[in-house]
Amino acid sequence: LTGVSKFSKVSIFSGLNNLLDITLDARYATICGYTDNDIDTVFAPELEGFDRDEIRNWYNGYSWLGERMYNPFDILLLFDKREFRSWWFETGTPTFLVTWLKERNFFTPSLEKTFGDDELLSAFDVDYIRPEAMLWQSGYLTLKECINEDGFVAYYLQVPNREVRSALNRSILSAWLPDEGFAMQTGLEIRRAIAKGAVEELFSHFKTLFASIPNDWYRNNPIANYEGYYASVFYSHLAALGLSIVAEDVSNLGRCDLSVIYKDKVYIFEFKVIDKKGPTREAIKQLKTKDYAAKYRGKYADIFQIGIEFSKLKRQIVGWDCV
Repeated sequence: LTGVSKFSKVSIFSGLNNLLDITLDARYATICGYTDNDIDTVFAPELEGFDRDEIRNWYNGYSWLGERMYNPFDILLLFDKREFRSWWFETGTPTFLVTWLKERNFFTPSLEKTFGDDELLSAFDVDYIRPEAMLWQSGYLTLKECINEDGFVAYYLQVPNREVRSALNRSILSAWLPDEGFAMQTGLEIRRAIAKGAVEELFSHFKTLFASIPNDWYRNNPIANYEGYYASVFYSHLAALGLSIVAEDVSNLGRCDLSVIYKDKVYIFEFKVIDKKGPTREAIKQLKTKDYAAKYRGKYADIFQIGIEFSKLKRQIVGWDCV
């Protein structure tokens, strides 16, 4: 049994309770996918015309305490159709999962890095399971790192690759927004603005995005009262576009909320949700004080530090400062 075997043991095979769980046994870490060596040898004839790094970015990244693996379904469809798409994700839209995350006010930037332990990863009670465990069990999060210090075992989880990041966040946006079509229709404009460093165009886009949400939707949707909602929409919108994202980007002085890396440019975002109708400039002040950009200087041509403040009273971006 693979994948959601924890649920299967309870809901389908209630009498089958003496199974050996090899999910996190390093000896079996590579039995359910393709390795880099498999791609470069077995599939060598199929690689012509493809960017090898792009294949890795799209479909590699799954890990169970061993070498990172490629989703085999994606690889086979890629070489057959000769096109990059979310092949695995398109086999079934996770409507139940998205609705379930919405009801639990899931903070979507945590898809990039979240924490778990053995108890969390072994959870199988659907009525009480945490979102991180559900995402892990269903294949939308994978292991980034395992830490074992004197018997204390902890895991860092992350979304595995570009396919899952962009496709899952597109689905999440459909629950986070009354009209997800607006976000998707303007996706190309966002990518172009980021490519040319047009910070004011980004501001205009996101202000229009939040302005498009009617007051009635806020009143009838409990998630809008969740403070993490604004940052979640912001993150999911960018992640759905296939951009390279680092959430809770760590530096020696702390961690910023979000960094977006695009070729020779880095955008560093700090979010604040305030109870006032006007800006406090606390977000940009923190960016300057902590100097989160220091780690990128000398490595990238352009670095944009952007402080964003969302007003709970106006339900809108009221502060947007860039240095």
